[in-house]
Amino acid sequence: MNRTKRKIFETSMNLFATKGYDATSIEEITSVVGVAKGTLYYHFSSKEEIFNFLVEEGMKLLENSISIKIANCNTLQNKLKAILLIQIKVMTKYEDFMTIVLSQVLGKGSTHLTCRKYVFEYIDLVEKIIKESIDKR
Repeated sequence: MNRTKRKIFETSMNLFATKGYDATSIEEITSVVGVAKGTLYYHFSSKEEIFNFLVEEGMKLLENSISIKIANCNTLQNKLKAILLIQIKVMTKYEDFMTIVLSQVLGKGSTHLTCRKYVFEYIDLVEKIIKESIDKR
């Protein structure tokens, strides 16, 4: 990700977390980043695309971190411990991301559906890890 796209990404995440998705405008994002609207639209076609990218990247980070951490765990107890530690780390290190996801999980809009989709995929991943560990016993 180039520097401008990263700045748009990080600024949007901060604004969505502090003001809320609906209260944040493209104009505000471009103003804080210090770029023209055309530059923003070069990287993202809409505010919703920024949101979707943000949630997708955050959930990938969470899932990849868990996969790496549990790779060397031999027991269900160790896997669960690793999952919980990763969740705590992500919640503290990426507080804005978690604020956005948790604030958008409920509701009927497209951002709500996107968050719910990723949260349910994450739950399915953890459930799969638990089931596989139980089946290996």
